[in-house]
Amino acid sequence: MSRKSNSALKPLILACGFIFVGLGVIGIVLPVLPTTPFLLLAAFCFARSSEKWHNWLITNRLFGDYLKNYQEGRGIPLKVKVMAITFLWVTILISIFFFLENWILEILLIAIASAVTIHIISVKTCPK
Repeated sequence: MSRKSNSALKPLILACGFIFVGLGVIGIVLPVLPTTPFLLLAAFCFARSSEKWHNWLITNRLFGDYLKNYQEGRGIPLKVKVMAITFLWVTILISIFFFLENWILEILLIAIASAVTIHIISVKTCPK
C-alpha cells in the first residue's frame, strides 16, 4: 500500500478504532459482547492511525494494564478472571430465567457464555 493511500485511510482506521473501543466498553457490561477482542482491534487501529489515541488506550486506567498484559502474553490477573466469569454467568442466568422464553436463545446464550468462560480460563493467569 502506498503512503498516499495509507494516509487517506487513516481517518477510517481511526474511526474504526473508536467504534471498537465503544463496543469493548459495552462488552464490559453486556457479557455477550467480548471486550478483549474489541479493545485489541481498537489498539491495532490506533497503532496504525494515531499514536496519541494508541497511547491513550494502552495507558487508560481502566483497561490499559489489562490490554498490555494480554498483548504481551502475560495473561489476565486471577481477580479479573473471577470477576469476569462471575459477572458473565450472573447476567446470562438472569437473562435466561427472567427475560427469555425461547429455548433456542437460552441455549445460544449458554453456549456463548461457555465459550467465553473457556477462553478466559485458557488465558494465562498473571500476578497483579
